[in-house]
Amino acid sequence: MVPSKLHLFICLCSCLVLVCPFDWQNLNPAATIKSSAWFHKIQNLMAAERFSQTKIPKGNGPYSVGCTDLMFNYTDKGSFLRLYYPSQNDGHSDTIWIPNKEYFFGISKFLGTHEFLAKLIQLSFGSKTTPAKWNSALRTGEKYPLIIFSHGLGAFRTIYSAIGNDLASYGFIVAAVEHRDESASATYYFKDESAAIQGTKSWLYIKTENGSSDPSFRNKQVRIRAQECSRALDLILDLDHGIPVKNALNLDFELKQLKDSIDRNKIAIIGHSFGGATVIQTLSEDQRFRCGIALDAWMLPLGEEVYSRVPQPLFFINSEKFQYCDNICRMKRLYAPDRERKMITIKGSVHQNFDDFTFTTGKVTAYIFGLKGDIDSNVAIGLNNKASLAFLQKHLGLKRDFDQWDSLIEGDDENLIPGTNINTTSQHPCTLQNCTGIGRWNLEDAQ
Repeated sequence: MVPSKLHLFICLCSCLVLVCPFDWQNLNPAATIKSSAWFHKIQNLMAAERFSQTKIPKGNGPYSVGCTDLMFNYTDKGSFLRLYYPSQNDGHSDTIWIPNKEYFFGISKFLGTHEFLAKLIQLSFGSKTTPAKWNSALRTGEKYPLIIFSHGLGAFRTIYSAIGNDLASYGFIVAAVEHRDESASATYYFKDESAAIQGTKSWLYIKTENGSSDPSFRNKQVRIRAQECSRALDLILDLDHGIPVKNALNLDFELKQLKDSIDRNKIAIIGHSFGGATVIQTLSEDQRFRCGIALDAWMLPLGEEVYSRVPQPLFFINSEKFQYCDNICRMKRLYAPDRERKMITIKGSVHQNFDDFTFTTGKVTAYIFGLKGDIDSNVAIGLNNKASLAFLQKHLGLKRDFDQWDSLIEGDDENLIPGTNINTTSQHPCTLQNCTGIGRWNLEDAQ
């Protein structure tokens, strides 16, 4: 369910102090907060929020990590990617995490809150960085396996950097797609070449009404998303071939560096939530992807025809608190004796343990919006990334030491559950209503 107005008010207060303390007299609190006791309680709450805030973790692998943005074809039919890659340690500055104020407006629109919240969120997070060196030079001299990453509903290309950074630090190139199917909180393009040259952006925001909850609409979106993932792969492989491609963003990153940088036989796809469904849809359509990893996948958007069309190995990594009977039943329909399927569940985790907000928010905001689970966020993302690396080594044929984490694929860890924590053996049919017990906030808005 959507948080109450009181919770949102507390969240707004907590957001403000993520940047700096402020003078309550300027906000005339006497009109709304007459009690000094309440005033001191809110002050204490805000201080606790600021103290409990953490940073997006660095990658744990041996490579330095660089980051850049790529936009191929400046129109809304083009591709927009954030690239994480092994880089040279050349002293570049860290990457701005959310680079435009319009993304904060998109988040507030997605949450169904007042535009004022967008300004507060921007104050809180607008200067935050992720530990990847912006436009740093690619570390050349070897070919890297490639991962296409698909974000969840209401997300966008930049907010899974804890995963992108870590995989890149272990020698992967990760291309995080920003989807233009009206499922991103916000995205932008350029209307024409003149606008691209001048940097005049046209913004496209998430669709939150007029059929947006219709499964057929979500199915249309997941098909578009799969096409965008395949198109992103096409473009990166063109760069690998040395085919000239123009970056509409005109950034200080030389695309020629990517020539002969991709191991074309080692390509995988990963996605979270709606992005998890996108993984499955893409695997069913594009055999160039050798395997896929679906993080807390939301299965509703998938059509019936997809379940028999995914021969590639598939790994489900789920949170304990998000999943429900109908969703797990749909995952299990992809199981077959001749197909590699694995599933684990991270104990004490929530749906947002897979994105960066679990790190960038303090305890108060995280509690209100369900951004942190009972498990430590660093432990959760570490389990996710290590299990993913082990699975990728096995099915991409990598000659690394990621097999040291093979036991995680089987759920062999004190913080993991082999398979699922959801009982799907009930005699009653698995339906959304009788198996989830969760509202729209958790099921759809949290994708």
